[in-house]
Parts: sequence; structure tokens; C-alpha cells
Amino acid sequence: MKKNTRNNILIAISYSVILIVGMILGIKFIKDQGFGVNRSPQLASNADGKLEEILHIINKNYVDDINTDSLQNLPIDSVLHQLDPHSVYLPPVDVQDMTDNLEGNFEGVGIEYYMLNDTMMVTGVVKDGPAYQAGIKLGDKILSIDTATVSGRKLPKDQLTGRFRGKAGSGVSVVLMHNGTQVQSRLMVTRGKVNISSIDAAYMINPETGYVRISKFGANTDNDFATAANNLKAKGMKKLILDLRDNGGGYFSAATGLADQFLPENKLIVYTQGKHEPRTDYFSTGSGTFQNGKLAILINENTASASEIVAGAVQDLGRGIIVGRRSFGKGLVQEQFSFGDGSALNLTIARYYTPSGRSIQKSYKKGYDAYKHELDERMMDGELTGDRTSFQDSIEKAEGVNIPSNKKVKPSGGIQPDVFVKLDTAGYNRFYATLVSKKVLSDYVFNALTNKYNANFVEQNINSFTLGDNDFKDFIGYLQRKNVQIDRFQLYNSRSVILNDLKALLCRYYLGDVGYYRSANQTDNAVKQALVNLQ
Repeated sequence: MKKNTRNNILIAISYSVILIVGMILGIKFIKDQGFGVNRSPQLASNADGKLEEILHIINKNYVDDINTDSLQNLPIDSVLHQLDPHSVYLPPVDVQDMTDNLEGNFEGVGIEYYMLNDTMMVTGVVKDGPAYQAGIKLGDKILSIDTATVSGRKLPKDQLTGRFRGKAGSGVSVVLMHNGTQVQSRLMVTRGKVNISSIDAAYMINPETGYVRISKFGANTDNDFATAANNLKAKGMKKLILDLRDNGGGYFSAATGLADQFLPENKLIVYTQGKHEPRTDYFSTGSGTFQNGKLAILINENTASASEIVAGAVQDLGRGIIVGRRSFGKGLVQEQFSFGDGSALNLTIARYYTPSGRSIQKSYKKGYDAYKHELDERMMDGELTGDRTSFQDSIEKAEGVNIPSNKKVKPSGGIQPDVFVKLDTAGYNRFYATLVSKKVLSDYVFNALTNKYNANFVEQNINSFTLGDNDFKDFIGYLQRKNVQIDRFQLYNSRSVILNDLKALLCRYYLGDVGYYRSANQTDNAVKQALVNLQ
């Protein structure tokens, strides 16, 4: 493989990884159905005592036989690294963040933001949430929260987020400038319960085909999907593209609940088993909202855990087609054991198996560090770009598992797609990486592109308008005014990628996440392949 191709692969993958919180190690835990009991051992008063308690938990619950005598003199993280890559110790702040992320609600104001240079810029407002009701809008610049100035200061994220979080009914004073003005306004926001859907986007991609993108498997994912699917069916949906790319997993019960939406009654979805956990089978109920229409599921190398349960069940049972690239390969089940100080141990207690008996977990015999870099290996040896034929050859020669499509699949190492879509690396060079990492594209959209295209135009023409030569020329001028050092060769090499990204970000600004995906999917090769295979 050419050196430039390798570099482009690494850069292209880095963008998706950046956007996935906690994906690479797949730190997720399951809830209810016998696994979500959040056990709370007595908290030891010192680190040695906590380690002793952790070793006791491992002895009684770990998925495999383990000799804990050899682990007694190691730090906690090193102990867990000796087990598997997904057993982890979490400090209290990480436990809270994970809980809020997956539970689907928290108490606060309901905004998303990022720091543009040293300015807190609002990039999302939860509809009907406290901030929305108070009048905070996309593009607003927040200057202070209560008595604390945030503009011009580079405060840690936990400090900024913490100032918005609080008990429902309590108030927080926000000084801001609405987008496009230099006038400061003070708003009083009453904190409340903020509901977060795990559905990033749901819309009709053509008169018969719906598109649903799910970002995580939270407590309400199956219900969120059912609502979205029923809305799309009312608009004429007969076929569905379910996008699970970059979905790092979540609650086990949410995965079985989502798979149940597509299957007739009494079909085995998945089963789990471990040393201390007897085999438990999970069957469909026949009450799903989309049991009969054509189905395509999009996956990639960052599709993991709960997402692989859904994709594996659909593939094994012949319910739909899988489109994309081989999934991450995370087939270990964790249970969370909580300590009195708010910290927790997420310990692997079982493996999950698809209906045909496949364990999706990829090998971690080479150790923790090698496991972390396994995706890099896929990139470098050409699997992701289709430059390598030996991987497909190894599948054909392997003692695999036959599934209803008469296709032979490897018994472990992730879900193999039925339709392979190579990673597109064209235009993903180092200059583009710099623009992304320094948030130059978002900066340009907020400060310039929104002055050129208004909300009505974008909404009315989202499927037909494109950014062209004049827009690219304006963008170059913006780079020059911002004193960005330009590599002209790489800039023009990335022209199409930049313009597509700018349009998608503009659509997100006016129309939210659904606007972003309505725009981005127009040039998405995996979506195009799914549409072809659903005909």
C-alpha cells in the first residue's frame, strides 16, 4: 500500500474516533434482565482495602478462571488490564457521566457547546428543554454563568458543565450574545429534567425508504426507535436503513429490545454465558414495529458491543443485510459494582453469542496495548480500504459458521458485512486534519456561512443546493484573514470534502442533527450501497 494511502487512512479514521466518547475501550455496562443489578460492596477506607474488595469481586464474578494471588501487589488498573480490555475501574465523575449519557435524561439546562478559541459557543439546544424555553439559540455566545465569567478563560469541561447541572427547579443566570449581535443579554434559566434521545436522525431518504441513525444504546433506545419508526411508516416507509456506524454500545437490554423490533415471535436474539453466569437466552416477543419491511444495517470498525448484538442477530436470522466494514469485535458483558465513594468497577462477567453461536469478541491474547491498536493494524494492512484480499481469503478457508444466507462467517472477531464498503480516504490529508482539529470549519460556518445562507433557503433546498467555487473562494479568504498557514496543494486536494462538510455543518446549524445527516448522506457511499441493495 502506498505511504500516502496509509496516512490518509489514519487521518480519516481519526475523525470518527474523535467523535466517539469512550469507544476504543468499549466501556459500557448492562442494565436489568438479571445483569443490571448495581451491586454495592462495602467501601474500603484505603486503596489497599479497595483492591482487596476488587479481587474478591473478581473471584466471585469474573467470566473466566483467574488466579488472583498473582495480582495482589499490582495497582488497580494493572490488575484489570491482566483480565481483559473492558474490565475497568471508574472514578466518580466518570460514573456520573456514563450514567447521564445512557439513562437518557439528567437535570440541567439542555445545551451542547464547544469552546471556539476562548468563547463558549452554543452548538445544540434540546428542544423544549429549559434552555430552549428560556430563549437560548444555536450560535449564541455565553459570556458568564451566574457570577463566573467563562468568556476569555480556558476552563476545564467539567467546570463548565458543572455550572449548568443542578437540582430541577433551581435557577442559573446566563449572560450571552445572540448570534449576529454584539448586544449582551441576561437570561434566567430554570433547571429541569432534560430528555436526550438516542436517535440522532430519522427521516425519509426517498418515498419508500426511511433512515434512522442511533448513536448509543441507552435506557430508552427501543422506545425511541419505535416512535421514530411509526412516524416514518406513517410517511410511507417500506424499507429501512439503520445506521449503527460509530455506535460504541450501551445497555444490553436496549440491544435486545431494538433487535426485537425487527423479528417475529420466539426467535433467539442472543445468549450470554460465563463461569459464574449460566447460559441465558433472549428471545423476540413478536411485538416489534418493523418486522416485515426490507432492512439494511450500516456498520463500521467502530460499531461495537450492543450494536453488534443487533447486527449479529439480523445477519444470523437472515432478517436483513449488513453493509459497511467489519465491526469492532466487542463481545464481553460487563456488570457494574459500585463503591460508597461514587466510584465503580465494571467487570466482565459473561460473553455474548449470536443465534448461530458466534462469539463476536476479537482476541486480546497479545495484551492490552496491542488490543488498543488493533484498528490501526486493520488500517495499515489494507483491510479497511479493500486493498487486502487475504482477509476475505481467510474467511473462505476458515472453519466458519454458516448462516441462513449460506454465507460462511468467521466465528469471532466482529461482524463481517454482507456488502463491503471501503473507507474513502480521498481528501483526508494533514491540512484537512488541522482544519478539523482547530475547529476552523465550524468557526467559518458560525461566523460567515450563516450570513450567506439563511434558514429558509437551507430547509427548502437541502436536497438540491451545493457549495461551489464562490463558496470555496470565500473560505480561502476566511483562512487568510484568520492567518491560517495554507498548504495550497492539500487544500485543493480536500476541496470536495471541505465543501461537503461545510454544507452538512450549515444544515446542522439550522436543522439540527437530522439536517446534518440529510446533507452528509447524499455523498455517503455506504448509504448509496444500502439503497442499491434494498431495491
